[in-house]
Amino acid sequence: MQLDPAQLAALDAVLSLGSFEAAAARLNVTQSAISQRIRALEDRVGTALIVRASPCRPTPEGARLARHAADLALLESQLAADLGQPQTGTRLRLAINADSLATWVLPALAETDHLFDIVIDDEAHSAEWLRRGEVAAAITARTRPVQGCRAYPLGRLRYVATCSPAFHARWFAQGVTADALRAAPVLQFNEKDSLQDSWLAQIAGQRLTPPAHRLGSSHAFIEAAQLGLGWGMNPAPLAADALRAGTLVPLCADATMDVPLTWQVRRLTAEAFNGLTRAIQRAAKRGLLPPQKAIGQSRG
Repeated sequence: MQLDPAQLAALDAVLSLGSFEAAAARLNVTQSAISQRIRALEDRVGTALIVRASPCRPTPEGARLARHAADLALLESQLAADLGQPQTGTRLRLAINADSLATWVLPALAETDHLFDIVIDDEAHSAEWLRRGEVAAAITARTRPVQGCRAYPLGRLRYVATCSPAFHARWFAQGVTADALRAAPVLQFNEKDSLQDSWLAQIAGQRLTPPAHRLGSSHAFIEAAQLGLGWGMNPAPLAADALRAGTLVPLCADATMDVPLTWQVRRLTAEAFNGLTRAIQRAAKRGLLPPQKAIGQSRG
């Protein structure tokens, strides 16, 4: 099936930006022209491709075609590079967890000339974005390759259970016991964040459900712990300054938890990702502990 590149570009723009109006502005055409291109593409493939909502979202068929369009753009960019031709910045949709963005991965992205559309999700769940074909690559906690992908082990991000000195004195004056952990408020990134639960089970030997705050920001996690809002699992690189300054203290100094991270890229476009993959690997070598078998769950 031969598809019109202008129609595919319109589909990609609508789905990446969420509206026909924004897509028209990106492609420097009228909103009517975008609508006509989408209708023509839907007529060509015989099915609806976009759920007209706010924001617009793809039907399963629309997601498949959008992935095809993104693959074509990436492969064409790689071909231009191979032929020594000028390249335009290709847009790559990636699934990356918030803690990696906050600690080590941004310098790798800055090494390339790509444009990025980053989906932030728990690395225990980011493989699903790859399975659905909604991203071209992801940082995952899954070490085995997702079907149709290549997997590159990166290393381990270490987490430390931390709180403020005043919080520790208030809730753990008699020690970090199961009763104290059951009562002390905990910080949770979002509903997918099971890292604190895993650490609690490791320390207490049982499932505990303490009262929880939810706040979806790696840096806010640090600040909230410093202010005594609760205790939480913070990435060691992000918490290092606060631990040295004494504004954070570990609940249990010898009870860290390591989360293994893997870079997974769709096999079809893996060669075109070589530059970014090498940059990710270099950044991981600088910012993570070496890969090895590790326990635990991760968060956003």
